[in-house]
Amino acid sequence: MEINTGNTAWLLLSSALVLLMTPGLALFYGGLNRSKGVLNMMLMSFSAIGLISVLWVIYGFSLAFGVNENAGLNNIIGNFSYLNTPVDKITEEWLFFGANTGIPTYAFLVFQMMFAVITVALISGAVSDRFKFGGWVLFALGWFTLVYVPVAHWVWGGGFIGAKIRALDFAGGTAVHINAGAAALALALILGKRIGWPKENMRPHNVPFVALGAGLLWFGWFGFNAGSELTVDGTTVIAFINTQVATAAALVGWVAVEWIRDRKPTLVGASSGAVAGLVAITPACGFISPLPAVLVGLIAGVVCALAVGLKYRFGYDDSLDVVGVHFVGGWIGSLSIGFFANEAVNAGITDEKILNASNGLFYGGGATQLLRQFEGSAVVTVYSFAVAAVLALILKLVKLGRVSEETEVGGIDITSHGESGYDFTPAAGAGGGGAFALAGIGTKETVDADGKASVSQKVSS
Repeated sequence: MEINTGNTAWLLLSSALVLLMTPGLALFYGGLNRSKGVLNMMLMSFSAIGLISVLWVIYGFSLAFGVNENAGLNNIIGNFSYLNTPVDKITEEWLFFGANTGIPTYAFLVFQMMFAVITVALISGAVSDRFKFGGWVLFALGWFTLVYVPVAHWVWGGGFIGAKIRALDFAGGTAVHINAGAAALALALILGKRIGWPKENMRPHNVPFVALGAGLLWFGWFGFNAGSELTVDGTTVIAFINTQVATAAALVGWVAVEWIRDRKPTLVGASSGAVAGLVAITPACGFISPLPAVLVGLIAGVVCALAVGLKYRFGYDDSLDVVGVHFVGGWIGSLSIGFFANEAVNAGITDEKILNASNGLFYGGGATQLLRQFEGSAVVTVYSFAVAAVLALILKLVKLGRVSEETEVGGIDITSHGESGYDFTPAAGAGGGGAFALAGIGTKETVDADGKASVSQKVSS
């Protein structure tokens, strides 16, 4: 069969856009964090790019999307078929839901690789400033292997959530956001609160970073959502539009809550609202029409703005609101399919040979799909939370969990990585005064033996 160059080019471009989301997440999280831990926070995201990319090629993709000949076992996990398949065979056209898209398997592999990367990176925002980096790497490895890979198979690879329960997830509301959010909650509970939380000031240290990161996430998310159609067709266009309008509506909703409640709309709120909208529309973007997408985004913006305050009521230190935004937003998006799924948007919804699901409650399908969405999301929530909690307890037991009190108070960047995000030490320069002296900052004039004025560095007591 001949490769469809248009579909393949779109999927490769989408893969690059999704990869860009992880550096965007690093900036978003880094700006929300305190300055003394910004590099550690960003390194967690970048380490996910390195570690998960390699693991995905070695075994992740094959176990997530390989078809197990044992039907019962295939409901749970794939197989290692792609590890034993010759390269000339594995690059043949990918058959997705029985339809020939003309896309090489390797193109689909790299697209899904980027999903795996950012899902793991999302978890890190809940445990900033207090998780040993070695412990984070081991947790990422274990959670990816035991949770993300099987959940991806359950939802997209022919497993029981997609094939038996028939819960829908277009681009990752369940497999990515609910999955990561549940794990983040478990990890935050096991590691405990940051020293001084919630009494001390732990505000974002760099709001422009937050806005830049949110902007990069928004940009990359078009590949995340619209790219998940794999082909370029009408559903791709709908997913693209829905991504924009839901995100915009969520931004408005979050800012409105701040304006009414606090009388002060903030840029952090606008950025967080945009991310909440992106999260909520992710599972539904290819299944609902644009007007319902606006409503979903608006609800997500309002509800997530209120949900981030739950950590103060219940006493869990979710540092950067992974639970309030990704977990809650993911649930909103997943359940919205049960209300607004419409076969006029995506004929595959009710096609027995494709998704074999139902229209939403408001489009003649009754409550059937809503119950399916709840069941699928609940399964992922419980499983991800449980496994993440066990992994965190094991790391805590072997002293690879929380950093020492001295490290946390002094700053995890310096103590764990030997570097700082902001170095204001004067650089050495001509005359020994450094850059500050050359600029005339922190200096005083003296008179030398010949009566000529000279500049010497001012020494503070």
